[in-house]
Amino acid sequence: MNKTSTNAFVNQLLVYTLVMICFSGSIGLGTVWLRHQISVTANNTKQLEQRIAETERHMAEVNTQITEEQSIDVLARRNTEWRLGLVLPKEPQVVRVSDSVEQRLTARNNAEIFAAASNVVIPVRFRLVNNYH
Repeated sequence: MNKTSTNAFVNQLLVYTLVMICFSGSIGLGTVWLRHQISVTANNTKQLEQRIAETERHMAEVNTQITEEQSIDVLARRNTEWRLGLVLPKEPQVVRVSDSVEQRLTARNNAEIFAAASNVVIPVRFRLVNNYH
């Protein structure tokens, strides 16, 4: 009966070996899957960065075209080509304001209120009421 104890030990060793092989295999499979996911994510990121760079390049080209079309020479040429009859401004387009913008806007918005109140004078009358008889 000594044979069964040896078989039991071999069976346990075989089971533990199979469990370790499966465990190691699952860790290896998980590592391969994780590396694949990292690779897919890196490729997606690379494609997005290329699209962003292409879009920024396109925006720079469009901004350059807009600036070229807004130049005074091109606008004057378009004016004569299309017979618009537009005239270049004589005065500067930008006016610098030195005082406080908030005070100027407040005064302009409230000018009607204060003008109406200053023209009409409403006298204040006090009435003494004797409620004590």
